Amino acid sequence: MQDELIIKYIKKKKEKGMELLIDNYRGIITAIVRRHLGVLINYEEECVDDVLLSIWDNIKSFDNSKNSFKNWICAISKYKAIDYKKKYLSKIEYMDMSETIYYIDEQLLKSEIEEEVNDILSHLNESDRTLFKQHYLEGHTLKEIAFKHNISVSNIYNRISRGRKKIRERISK
Repeated sequence: MQDELIIKYIKKKKEKGMELLIDNYRGIITAIVRRHLGVLINYEEECVDDVLLSIWDNIKSFDNSKNSFKNWICAISKYKAIDYKKKYLSKIEYMDMSETIYYIDEQLLKSEIEEEVNDILSHLNESDRTLFKQHYLEGHTLKEIAFKHNISVSNIYNRISRGRKKIRERISK
């Protein structure tokens, strides 16, 4: 019932609809954006505002026969956050670490990072994924990895270089 009223007001471009939307859905929008932005929390508020604007601008494309209003909002939130992540992830490398705000919940941060790493590495074959984890996550040298797998150091270097290229191409899409 409340959703129908929100939709009606926003379609008529009445600010009351936006107020109701914010009152009812800002929490879930913020949670979804926060989950997908990860360490890019400096852009959280801006992304939430863009989600709200996107809902305002695209309300006519909402079809309640295909989705609930809540699910539609959640999808917009998710994809807007993913767009932000793609756009601003490269900037995080240049940020001064003293200016970066961290989540207090270290376990949440750890699980988010692990999920991101697994997602990024999922585009590599299993053996290259193992090499990446040993080199970048476990800190083994190329020489140690080569010895362990009975492969030449140059072969390890080439596989890691090709893997980095695949990852860069995937992230830039």
